[in-house]
Amino acid sequence: MLKKSDIAAGMAIVVATIASAPAYAAGEVNIYSYRQEYLIRPLLDTFEKQTGIKTNVIFADKGLVERMKAEGSNSPADVLLTVDIGRLEGAVDAGVSQPVKSQVLEKQIPEQFRGADNQWFALTKRLRVVFASKERVAQDSITYEELAEPKWKGKICIRSGQHVYNVALFASMLAHHGEEKTKKWLTGLKNNLARKPSGNDRNQVKGVYAGECDLAIGNTYYMGAMQTNKKNPEQQQWADSVKILFPNTEGRGTHANVSGVVMAKHAPHRENAKKLMEFLASDGAQRLYAEANHEYPVNPDVSWSDLVKSWGTFETDSIALDKIAGLRKRASELVDEVAFNSGPSQ
Repeated sequence: MLKKSDIAAGMAIVVATIASAPAYAAGEVNIYSYRQEYLIRPLLDTFEKQTGIKTNVIFADKGLVERMKAEGSNSPADVLLTVDIGRLEGAVDAGVSQPVKSQVLEKQIPEQFRGADNQWFALTKRLRVVFASKERVAQDSITYEELAEPKWKGKICIRSGQHVYNVALFASMLAHHGEEKTKKWLTGLKNNLARKPSGNDRNQVKGVYAGECDLAIGNTYYMGAMQTNKKNPEQQQWADSVKILFPNTEGRGTHANVSGVVMAKHAPHRENAKKLMEFLASDGAQRLYAEANHEYPVNPDVSWSDLVKSWGTFETDSIALDKIAGLRKRASELVDEVAFNSGPSQ
């Protein structure tokens, strides 16, 4: 959970970084956001202060793309903030986005983190890693492929195979290995589970702490959320019980997903939407955005937070995000075909 002290420190970074930015005419921009308010509010407050543009935000866990599609040309949405490459591509497929031509965005966001025709822009990366018991797992490296090996039978915890984070991971396996090998791998992983998939990523780390499993699959930023959770010290104990292993970092690289932004197709305040997107891609804003949720900036020139640095280094899987997005449907089907969510075979 983001602390007030963290927000204050982060705000100082952003203000210092963009203090010389020109002031824009006042106006407003309407934001539909899947990202939680506490994660983006510091950024929006700074944007308002620097530009005079008022931000109006609707927060929701689901249904925003469907809402935009139903609203059509009458939609008040200017931008959509979301997570997961599937959801970014989903917005494009639903016809609720539009391309954005911006030298600022193209300079700040590397090409591999932009959609076709600049229909979406990634802002931060999150890696799908293995949390391994410090007490029971001696090795300091691992591969995704290894998770299906018999030596891990009954020792792996994971959330639902149909969760978007896992579907993206499984889609990356499809991209690398094809359908036959991925299905065999997915079956092996299922049979190595310690229990039926359930809960969120933090619950998987709790499972390692409790001795239910030796390995947990989860996103990196959950480690930061647990390590800094002073309201629930028990979660700090969960985090202390594990080490982060970045799968395949000695080979093809660790699977990375993203958070990102799209401009709405019928944005009524297009210029203000563009200014907000450029602001979110700025060095200072992206650093705060990453620090608030313990993620990695997509711009390689923006440094990681000290906490994130403490987790170690890695190589990122270079496979194109749009390729992963295109394989998500088949990956989801394979989850059902092997009855993944039924848990290990008895």
